[in-house]
Amino acid sequence: MELGIYTFVELTPDAVTGETITAQQRMLNLMEEITLTEQVGLDVFAIGEHHRPEYLVSSPAVVLAAAAEKTSRIKLSSAVTVLSSDDPVRVFQQFATVDLLSNGRAEIMAGRGSFIESFPLFGYDLHEYDTLFSEKLDLLVKINQQEKISWNGRHRPAINNLGVYPRPTQQQLPIWVAVGGTPESVVRAANLGLPMALAIIGGTPERFAPYTRLYKDSFAKAGHNTATLQLGINSHTYISDNSQQAADEFYPSYARAMSKIGAERGWPPTTREQYEYMRSPKGSLLVGSPQQVVDKILYEHELFGHTRFLAQMSVASMPHKQMMRSIELFGTKVAPEVRKALKGKVADVVA
Repeated sequence: MELGIYTFVELTPDAVTGETITAQQRMLNLMEEITLTEQVGLDVFAIGEHHRPEYLVSSPAVVLAAAAEKTSRIKLSSAVTVLSSDDPVRVFQQFATVDLLSNGRAEIMAGRGSFIESFPLFGYDLHEYDTLFSEKLDLLVKINQQEKISWNGRHRPAINNLGVYPRPTQQQLPIWVAVGGTPESVVRAANLGLPMALAIIGGTPERFAPYTRLYKDSFAKAGHNTATLQLGINSHTYISDNSQQAADEFYPSYARAMSKIGAERGWPPTTREQYEYMRSPKGSLLVGSPQQVVDKILYEHELFGHTRFLAQMSVASMPHKQMMRSIELFGTKVAPEVRKALKGKVADVVA
């Protein structure tokens, strides 16, 4: 299983001190987090796209290009690229450029986005939320598969036998489809034969098992080679030296961020009781000691059989020192135990 980190690069007041660092300092901190992620042996670092004041990055490809120059091994992905409100031609060109800079380490995680600000910002009708994504994903996949294309759709001018450049170092860019738990999105990814990333940020992981089964069944039914199937799970994660320390450090920022989003969407504020329930062995939060996080990743692997796990390490701004310690523990304590356990399971199956 690949193990990595993703972030929305929050730029909000510290939930304890009320202080906010500058955007420049947050970007410098991000570069240190990416560099450490590679140094401790993790596999992937991914960056989200947002168009809101509390998130710093609106163009993941630009930031990933900078990260490409500071790293040599780790895969660099978006998480997500809001494809519905972007131009697939430009998305491909930007990530092909990152691929060239990184010597073949770029990926695109395409999604419809969990926020809507980009739609009016770029002049798209929110009522066409699903058709925009479906059509643009189709175009992105075609551009990825061939140098010159002819294409016609509703939401973008036609392309008549034109080339899209530059081409990436890799033969094709890996394109993941990020889904939030709708069957239609799951089947779309499977039918296209694309890797799927499923975000689990609330409730219990067990209730998402039908979606991963649907993906695997639909992938096979569409005639794709199941040996190539890739499935990712993305979850809120924070690790400290012991369980109580992790819980106490992460809760203020987590509760602040989730309560703010909840207020926008009509949900009640996040309570400590809810938070502790989600930290329990079968809850959605991977917040605790290294061993607790190991146990939960392995529990989820029993449910889903996924090939990648990405930890969203910050939900709102936290002190940089704490984030660096969490990344360090993920790479040096959690990852080796997860890999050892899963290698043992493979060996048992082979035997």
